[in-house]
Amino acid sequence: MPGRTPLPAPAAGAIVAILAALVLAADQFTKHLALESLPYQQTVPVLGDFLVFYLTRNSGAAFSLGAGVTWVFTIVLSAVAVVIGYLAVRQVRSRWWAVILGLLLGGVLGNLADRLLREPGFAVGHVIDFIHTPWMMPAIYNVADIFIVTMMCSVAILVLSGLRLDGTRERRTANAES
Repeated sequence: MPGRTPLPAPAAGAIVAILAALVLAADQFTKHLALESLPYQQTVPVLGDFLVFYLTRNSGAAFSLGAGVTWVFTIVLSAVAVVIGYLAVRQVRSRWWAVILGLLLGGVLGNLADRLLREPGFAVGHVIDFIHTPWMMPAIYNVADIFIVTMMCSVAILVLSGLRLDGTRERRTANAES
């Protein structure tokens, strides 16, 4: 079965940019709603123990790790955003890679915006977290985090399946000399 025609560079870049903008907007909008309507650090059951809102500010990474080095996360998020942008413009020709990198970039930019623009100040801002699913994990997270985690799993699937950024597939050869 022949593969799809690779995307032209402008189309791949447009897919990445549009999806990133949509995820960024959704993330910042939900954080705005959380800040406006949820009490700070108080449990608000939404669906019993299945879904709980709990508004907090996180200076660290997952599980508040690295709270004292917030600026490092700002640098890492910035570097990831630049790498994804570079890949989108120079190498991505696969529809799957364009979609996944666009959604990942949106998540990265959502948390980067918090690091850059929220209190306590530029490059050391705290990320707004408000979603808690106690049955799944003890973490409190946000829309950007959901996209970052799910898209990183998707990246792993694409890599393991052999799909390259340009849309070609790695050839799997059987080792007959076993």
